[in-house]
Amino acid sequence: MSYAIGQPVRRGEDAALLRGRGRFSDDINLATQAYMAVVRSPHAHARVVALELAAAAAAPGVLAVLTAADLAADGVAAIPSHVRSPGVELKNHDGSAMPDPPYPLLAEDRVRYVGEPVAVVVAETRAQAVDGAEAVAVDYHPLEAVCDARAALAPGAPVLRDDAPGNRIFDWRTGDAEAVDDAFARAAWTVPIEVVNNRLVINYLEPRAAIGEYDAATGRFTLHAGSQGVHRQQATLAEVFGVEADRIRVVSGDVGGGFGGKGFLYPEPALVVWAARRLGRPVKWTGTRSEHFLADLQARDHLDCGELALDGEGRFLALRVSSILNIGANIAPNAVYVPIFHFSRILSGAYAIPHIHTRLQGAFTNTAPLHAYRGIGRVEAIYLIERLIDKAAMVTGIDAVTLRRRNFIAPAAMPYATPTGATYDSGAFAETMDKALALAGWDGVAARRDQARGRGRLRGIGMAYYIEDAGGPPTEFVRVLINADGTVDGYAGSQSNGQGHATSFAQVLSQRLGVPFASVRITWGDTDTVADGVGSFGSRSMQMVGPGLAEASSRIIEIGRRAAAHLLDAPAEDIAYDDGVFSRENSNASIGLFEVAAAMAGAGEVGNALPENLRGELSAALTYHAKDDSFPNGCHVAEVEIDPDTGVVEVVNYTAVDDFGLLVNPLLVEGQVHGAVAQGLGQAMLEHTVYDPDSGQLLTGSFMDYALPRADHMPRRFITDTNGTPCLNNPLGVKGAGEGGTIGAPPAIMNAVIDALAIRGVTHMDMPVTPMRVWRAIRDADS
Repeated sequence: MSYAIGQPVRRGEDAALLRGRGRFSDDINLATQAYMAVVRSPHAHARVVALELAAAAAAPGVLAVLTAADLAADGVAAIPSHVRSPGVELKNHDGSAMPDPPYPLLAEDRVRYVGEPVAVVVAETRAQAVDGAEAVAVDYHPLEAVCDARAALAPGAPVLRDDAPGNRIFDWRTGDAEAVDDAFARAAWTVPIEVVNNRLVINYLEPRAAIGEYDAATGRFTLHAGSQGVHRQQATLAEVFGVEADRIRVVSGDVGGGFGGKGFLYPEPALVVWAARRLGRPVKWTGTRSEHFLADLQARDHLDCGELALDGEGRFLALRVSSILNIGANIAPNAVYVPIFHFSRILSGAYAIPHIHTRLQGAFTNTAPLHAYRGIGRVEAIYLIERLIDKAAMVTGIDAVTLRRRNFIAPAAMPYATPTGATYDSGAFAETMDKALALAGWDGVAARRDQARGRGRLRGIGMAYYIEDAGGPPTEFVRVLINADGTVDGYAGSQSNGQGHATSFAQVLSQRLGVPFASVRITWGDTDTVADGVGSFGSRSMQMVGPGLAEASSRIIEIGRRAAAHLLDAPAEDIAYDDGVFSRENSNASIGLFEVAAAMAGAGEVGNALPENLRGELSAALTYHAKDDSFPNGCHVAEVEIDPDTGVVEVVNYTAVDDFGLLVNPLLVEGQVHGAVAQGLGQAMLEHTVYDPDSGQLLTGSFMDYALPRADHMPRRFITDTNGTPCLNNPLGVKGAGEGGTIGAPPAIMNAVIDALAIRGVTHMDMPVTPMRVWRAIRDADS
């Protein structure tokens, strides 16, 4: 079997995982470890009047009961939000600074959401820690809560923070408002829409867990925790503890899913490290799924209003957008910058829209903090523009396909600078759409609609064309080491949380070095082993690590060529390299890559003959710098059937044609599409985080009340294909492939649902389209 780039290689890491030989966070246990439990607020908003700790401290096995006062006494800081950190600072449209309140490890005088940590109890066993936590008595003075972002910004709303008047975090604007107004004034049609991008709980397979250690002799902290980037965790912990980063080691083993939710530091990992220092022994915390629902970072929760201006032929003239983002009770690291950047940058979608003006407001509410989830910002932006285009088709009478085709950015216009600050490098949007429509049988839907009607069902079809910016921070660290024993070690600052990176990274090294695939080992997830790194999020790993590994391979071959020249007694320019072997031109003399590595390491008399500058490891380390992001794109088509008597929606056909550039491993890419579409389908049809508007209590705090998609929710017929155009911003030509389905599926499914319901007079619905919501919409339209 070929393991070269472009081949559908099965994941090499799966055998161990499927046989239970993985090493996840909760699998780690250290000698003498103690256990931590967290006391969490039962109130959405309350003053903390007093804490009674004596009963907990006297409980069996309890070693310590710790509060915010102890953190302050030890000089442990809050988690920085980085709203005003160097290189990231954002300002409001009037030039004023945005609030930058701390994200406390433990609440001090006030709690602001149900589940916020108030104290921790450390005990000899986990059960004793939980019992001790239940013995902590907190005297709360309840305050009025507000959970909806629009309500939080309204006059008279409960004030959550003194440093954020009116609960406003930001009022950020971009674009030429005057040019947009002029375009609207001359438009033949103006089409408005208001859509809700529902709040989600980020449900990964493995709930979070963490173990902290402290070595008093060296003053070093060690954190074991599943994450999407150990170096980010290390840097944030260094800020929290006020020490240099090299005083902190972060180790992440196998990670059971992340989707953005494990990309940043939470309070609990910092607390176990702190507790370990205080107690002089390791401390472990394992979160429950109930804690996960209450306190992990959540996602989406946008209220988006858009208005599209079109000329008499249906060409887009301008887009006006006003959005409100519910950021939750605290600002997690970069939780302001990331949604602003990704949402505003991609609002034009795949279309030539000359003028765009955006106003984006953020509000504090009494809900769990918000942050990144698969496709952050792009999901919200593409959902808005794609729902708006379908509504424009209804208003203008121009077919939705024609409307999109008429406004696509042409391949000849690439690179194309959008009015929102992105520069698309490549893409064949109309061609990709045509391929998707053909595979989906778009032209035959009328007959299928009639057949469904005969069975008492409503059938509809919808499409969405998405484009996204993938990449994030433009650097990533890699190192490649050739070993004399015939193995190759690749080190990457970006790590896996289930995507199969060990396989795809090994494919790059195998092809570029001409070595057996089985000889390549990939290492990540330890700040002591990998010198630097950014992490795995934003569909960035292959487009950052892949070119880095390719460049490191080229450097290794060049170093090896010089060493082989000495060993083969020939000028370096006469040494060729192919398939793992250096050979001298016009000669039978040759030497293998691993033999050169052995000689450089000083093996045998031959190695001693090498000059000093060619002795040592045969390796290369570098920080790869990307020219720009990649811009994956694609057309997704959903076909649904609805039972009008029950409101049940079934996705009967789903087609996805994506442009991911060059595919390193098509099999892994297909899996990414399937998984992403499943999550997008979940948002469109099932998932919704609901807080009681009066008390602020989480009403969807378990899988009894929060529905994830199951196998029977997936499409009956699922077609995936690609129409790749090489990315011009990296030498491999790859584009991110992890988030397209979460971006494309919600508008495609919702457009299909509206198409099916239009015959019953329903022209608008918000996600999720649960059976009850659909049934009520039909009933209300009929009445």
